[in-house]
Parts: sequence; C-alpha cells; structure tokens
Amino acid sequence: EKGGFSHVLQKQISEIQQSESLITESMSEQVKKLVLRLQEKQGQQDHHRFCFCKELKAHILPLTNVAFDKHGSRFITGSYDRTCRVWDTASGKELHILEGHRNVVYAVTFNNPYGDKIATGSFDKTCRLWCAETGRCFHTFRGHTAEVVCLAFNPQSTLVATGSMDATAKLWDVESGQEVATLAGHTAEVLSLCFNTLGNLLVTGSFDHTAAVWDVASKRRVYTLIGHMGEISNVQFNWDCSLIVSGSMDKTCKLWEAVSGKCVATLVGHTQEVLDVCFDLSGQLIASASADGTARVFSAPTHQCLVTLKGHGAEISKICFSPQGSRVLTASSDKTARLWDVHSGACLQILEGHTDEIFSCVFNYEGDTIITGSKDNTCRIWY
Repeated sequence: EKGGFSHVLQKQISEIQQSESLITESMSEQVKKLVLRLQEKQGQQDHHRFCFCKELKAHILPLTNVAFDKHGSRFITGSYDRTCRVWDTASGKELHILEGHRNVVYAVTFNNPYGDKIATGSFDKTCRLWCAETGRCFHTFRGHTAEVVCLAFNPQSTLVATGSMDATAKLWDVESGQEVATLAGHTAEVLSLCFNTLGNLLVTGSFDHTAAVWDVASKRRVYTLIGHMGEISNVQFNWDCSLIVSGSMDKTCKLWEAVSGKCVATLVGHTQEVLDVCFDLSGQLIASASADGTARVFSAPTHQCLVTLKGHGAEISKICFSPQGSRVLTASSDKTARLWDVHSGACLQILEGHTDEIFSCVFNYEGDTIITGSKDNTCRIWY
C-alpha cells in the first residue's frame, strides 16, 4: 500500500512539474514536502471547539467592521468614534489608534497576505492608507462625493479599490496615493466589491440591482450582470476566477460566468432578503445568509441546495467558511454566532455572550481563532 501511495505521489509531482514550467527537477523534493503537508492538513479532522477567550470594549461608540491580518496575530476595528484601532489578538492589547477621519470609519481591511498596510473607508468621503506597524497615515484618498462604504486591496497590494454611496468605485495607487480611475456606470450606491485572485478584474455590486465586472488594466466595464430584481448585498469571485456569486434583496443568489458575464444559475429557497453570500476557498461551495433567519449551502457545480442551516432566532447578516471548508460561521441579530457542519448542516456550537446583535464574524487564516463584533460595542475573541 505504501508503494502505491508513493507512486501516486510521484505522479502528482510529475503533473505539477509538467503544468508549471518554473518548477524544475531540482525542486521536486521541496514540492513533495509541500504536497505531503497539504495532504496532512486535508486529512486533519476539524473537531476544534471554540472557547470564549476575551472581550474587548473596543470603542465608546458602536463598531462597524472587524478584520484580521493573514496570520490572525492582529486585528482591526472600525467605529462610529471616527477611529480604527489595531489590536494584538493574543493579549487583547491595543497597538495603535488610527486617527484622522472626520466621520464614521465604516470599512477596514489589511493588505493580506502582506499585512503591512491598512486601508480605512469613511463616511467623511475619504479612504486612508496606514502603516500597520507604526500607525502612520501614508495617504488620504480624496475624490468621492459621498460616504465610502467598501474597499479592497488588489492581491499584489499595489491598488486599493473603494466603493461609495456616490454610485462610483475608484482605484487608487498605493505607492503614490493618486487616483488611478473612476469606475462610473452604476446608477445607485456601490456597496460591495471584490478583486479576482489574479487582480486583473474587479466586480462591483450596487443598489441599482446590477453588478459590474471591470478590467483593471483598461479601467473599462467588461460586463454588466443584469437579472436581480433587488439591491445587491454582496458579490464575490471564486478562487480560480471562473465564477462570480451575487446575493440580493430579491431573496436569491445568482451565479455568473466570469468569462462571459452570463448568469448560469439562480439559487433560490430563502423567503426573505439575502444579506450575505460567499464561496469556500475551493470554489465548490456557496453559503448564503438571509433575513429569514436561515443560511444555506449550495453546490457551485450542480447549483443544488445541499443543507439549510436552521436555529438562529433572527436575521443572519454575515456568513463565512472556515479556511478548511468543513465549517460555516454565521452572525445574527439574535446576539449569537453559530458554527455549523457543512456536510450535515448540524449546529456544532453556539457562541453566546454578546448583549446585542452580532454584525461581524471572521476566522483567522489557520481557522483556529474567531472574532465576533457586536452592536454592544465589544469584540469577542474565541480560540
């Protein structure tokens, strides 16, 4: 059996070398180690049970969003108090206060996988770029004529995309701080956006019921994704850049072909608005969260609903997969977050303790730490 396994492993390495010209024969031992590590990780049973670790009274005024750096050693919080704060996850110690915005700090993100920069989007119509190590402000991006409500770094960390209530998205140069492009065409607020893994395409979701795919190099709109009958709550590319998923207030999700802009499926079943939607890291599964208090997991290839996650007592505003893909995490107005088994749909754990609705829940890169953010003005860290 061991000989058979060795033969399969050798075959896998040969296939990788054939498809990737940069991987030469001299690297085969290194590739072998990486493949074995991946197989070991895939084989690990995910029986981790999360325990409440600490509560951070992060801000005096309500929180808006939370985000991890890649390793989960630091996280950031945005707030109505006009600041973004940087925290050490292990100790719960505040590392920096990023001050300068003149209104609510609504959108916050690290430039993962690097983690050396932070971008903040504010109701003051600007986006700011900060040094994650020192808390110094590098640039203030000015140009939007209304609140900045979503943002993202491209994978190369050379551009920041911002979406605004002014119905435009903009691209900004990280190095120079200059505006690179205004992506105009939507007729209502741009509330979500996402770069694909290569960074050559950006998708924007709008309250005008459409999503748009933009070519980053030419700054032109490639496709308009038309079909939803309500505002778009979220849009996301899958990892291999072949599909886009959109969630809408029309109670459905739609799956679109990235290469053609064609709608390949409408995912139905929710009885109220879809408030969040996401792919797992493999791009094979889609999870949706709804105001009807349920979440659903769909198969991306077959478009079938695999499981319905029932148990929350109120709307679910956020949903995400664990990095391993075996768990789904949901955040709800019922003041709890729940952890679910992707395959059986069973609720594995209820994360209780917040005293108001939870609007944010995130895993770290390893999948062994969770942060929940609540309207009770606290963040909770769960290990």
